[in-house]
Amino acid sequence: MSARRLSRMRAALDRRQPDLRVLLDGVHKSHNLSAILRTCDAVGIGRVHAVWPGDRLAVHRNCSAGAGRWVELDVHRRVEEAVAAARAEGLAVYAAHASAQAMDFRSVDWTRPGALLMGAELWGVSEAGAELADAHLAVPMLGLTESLNVSVAAAVVLYEAQRQRQAAGFYERPRLDPQAYRRTLFRWLQPRLARYCDARGLDYPELDADGHVSGWSPVG
Repeated sequence: MSARRLSRMRAALDRRQPDLRVLLDGVHKSHNLSAILRTCDAVGIGRVHAVWPGDRLAVHRNCSAGAGRWVELDVHRRVEEAVAAARAEGLAVYAAHASAQAMDFRSVDWTRPGALLMGAELWGVSEAGAELADAHLAVPMLGLTESLNVSVAAAVVLYEAQRQRQAAGFYERPRLDPQAYRRTLFRWLQPRLARYCDARGLDYPELDADGHVSGWSPVG
């Protein structure tokens, strides 16, 4: 582990936004999923909730082109479960849904805890997802095209959230709680050992200043 790589990882964690999430309602195409995960990492989102009824988790992780290593992907069978997970974290849910009451995405106060709910291309957010959302939002379209690609739309909205949060100073100090910070850093630095500990219910060992594990032997 080089000092530069360790420094980059710590810098990324210092800018993580624990009260900003993305919910994906049936988004399963590999290129869209990959692009959204990359954007999430870029704006400081560390966890995404994906709704997919089939046994496709392995496919999702493999298609993320590396971004899945830095952004945790929780898969739910139903959109109700994903929304409940967001609400359990105290997040308002905003569905990208061009309904009659949809508001401009820039009018949302993204400095408040929130989650962006995106639907699959062609079909959009499911009926259940639209009903569960606290509000609907839309990206204004001034040309002949009626909608953006789902990954492009997600990036447009998330960079507005980043802009607002950056102006409010949200990226100037770590916002993750110390335990989450430590566990995430360990998983990034020691992925094999993290999987070993997770499978056996073991606590992660301490890391030294260089990101290495020393003087530890597995128990349990």
